[in-house]
Amino acid sequence: MNDGVPILIVEDEPPIRRLLRTSLGPNGFHVIEAETGGQALDLAAREKPDVMLLDLGLPDMDGSEVIRRLRSAGSRLPIIVLSSRGDERGKVEALDLGADDFVTKPFGMAELLARIRAALRHRVQDQGGDPLFQAGDVHVDLMRRRITRAGEAVKLSPKEYDILRLLVTHAGKVLTHRMLMQEVWGAAGDVQYLRIYIRQLRQKLERDPERPEIILTETGVGYRLVEPG
Repeated sequence: MNDGVPILIVEDEPPIRRLLRTSLGPNGFHVIEAETGGQALDLAAREKPDVMLLDLGLPDMDGSEVIRRLRSAGSRLPIIVLSSRGDERGKVEALDLGADDFVTKPFGMAELLARIRAALRHRVQDQGGDPLFQAGDVHVDLMRRRITRAGEAVKLSPKEYDILRLLVTHAGKVLTHRMLMQEVWGAAGDVQYLRIYIRQLRQKLERDPERPEIILTETGVGYRLVEPG
């Protein structure tokens, strides 16, 4: 029996696979490797990994197709995309298809391990996400619909609350502009509306709205709520 958390690495470049294998093994992971999308789908079904690291540029199919097939089959396997710098379109497509997060190459191992730990935490949460969130002096209790900052109640408009609820439910994960627009407004629309509401939320929740520490921008992609703590 293999010890460690099973993690499936889907990457066609041997040096990157070797780097990930030698770095993740000592950190408590049992590494499973695939070079193609076809192998990834087979191993995901057979080995039942707890998380997948997925490169988008595979020799037999695009990594986004791997995500689409897994999600179409009902798989909730956490997927972290390994993307090239500047590939915003690929990141957005992967996230909209159901990827949980992305890390841009070249990446630091400390950052990658943090993203993996966050993905594993999401895996064990209830389907609706953790209703309690705390970051600094901001507390959000979705069960009671209560938001406070430094002990003072924060009043939000219905749309502001809907956006914050989604961010809290998926804290630490990237939500794309399209995903937020679809969930809050019911259709894709002018992202400027979303930016206005994000700005208003930051005014109410951040110590310095111009240097946000809670609601973070993923440039060209969407927004991420900081991991609670």
